[in-house]
Amino acid sequence: MSVTSPAAGGPLRLRDFRLLLAGAATGQLGAQVTLVALPLVAVLELDASAFRVGLLTAAETAAFLLVGLPAGALTDRMRKRPLMIRADLVRAVAMASIPAAALAHVLTMAQLYAVALVTGVATVFFDVAHQSYLPQILPRDQLVAGNGALETVRSTAQVTGPGVGGGLVQLVGAHLAVIADAIGYVLSALFLLRIRQPEQAPEPSAGRSLSKEIGEGVRFVFGHPLLRVIALTTGLANLCAAVLMATQTVHLVRVVGLKPGGLGLVLSASAVGGLLGALCAGRLAARLGQARVILLSVLVTGPFAVLWPLSGHGVLGAVLFATGSAVVSFGAVVYNVAQVSFRQGLCPPRLLGRMNATLRFLMWGTLPLGALLGGALAQSFGTRTALAWCAVGIVAVPLPLLLSPLRRMRDLPGPREDACADGEERPAPAPAG
Repeated sequence: MSVTSPAAGGPLRLRDFRLLLAGAATGQLGAQVTLVALPLVAVLELDASAFRVGLLTAAETAAFLLVGLPAGALTDRMRKRPLMIRADLVRAVAMASIPAAALAHVLTMAQLYAVALVTGVATVFFDVAHQSYLPQILPRDQLVAGNGALETVRSTAQVTGPGVGGGLVQLVGAHLAVIADAIGYVLSALFLLRIRQPEQAPEPSAGRSLSKEIGEGVRFVFGHPLLRVIALTTGLANLCAAVLMATQTVHLVRVVGLKPGGLGLVLSASAVGGLLGALCAGRLAARLGQARVILLSVLVTGPFAVLWPLSGHGVLGAVLFATGSAVVSFGAVVYNVAQVSFRQGLCPPRLLGRMNATLRFLMWGTLPLGALLGGALAQSFGTRTALAWCAVGIVAVPLPLLLSPLRRMRDLPGPREDACADGEERPAPAPAG
């Protein structure tokens, strides 16, 4: 069930969307604190090597490969809001176990890997449900504005969270700072509990096999030429992002020479670009066209990634790293708002979970591979070499878009009227020039 008339003044006029936004804000703020605190637990308190930190990042994202596809089919069988609430509570308990173990002097890297894996699985289900739930809260013509608001919240958390996280680590220690993440997930669950919008009941699944339902989602994605190229482009971008995630803490602490507070400030400064991108995404899409924004956002900003391997010891190195990250983040957020809104408006409601999960499997399944690659490169050749290869990959991200029909388009097509009942699509007309 979609809301129609109340949204005329914009999605923020809807009480339920504001609650969804508040839940996203608290969950994201806690997660961004942990983005700083969790690797620092490994680096500072357990003296982990670069490869082991990369392995920790891989454990956080391995769930997209392990359960990415079945998560979509299972999500389509369930109501989305209760599923998101359960995922939040699982993540809260898992994160709270880290300070508990540290205080008992029994914390190990094995526990960090286990917590990262459990929270990763819960995050897969939460994210697939969240993207499938938004079109039930907002009508299609409000999806870009709604996704822009959610990206603004996420980007704001990326600006404030690392700074808060770095300060907390310096004040109370890395293991105690992680508790902020657990609190954020609990608050997210409480906000979701207050949403009143009746949720569309899922279709009965009796007599349908899980593998067939997964196949419907896969055929829908691979049957659409624009979804295929978006999956390839985003998958390459995420591979490079994982190399960055796996190496940035080790690089900023051991090469640039930052303390936890300084590390948090650099990551917060880097995220300012993402916040600006979220604020500008809707206007850029309206002025330039949604298809053009998807291409230009990564084509123009990608070359700034070369600033990462150029960052050496001291203040100048910190400034170079933050500047490169800020510009790349701006492009990434503008790209995400445009392509996620397109996906949500294109897909039939009954396939949203499977479509999102298939794309998440393809796009985010590269994250653990990139994390392992980043850790291995940093361990063998140093973090600057790992960041140099990461920069090369970021510059190459627009190539699939430049070789696709999207390069000739201004706007993206709306929902397809000729989608087959089993999720397969009939041949599409050629895109406009």
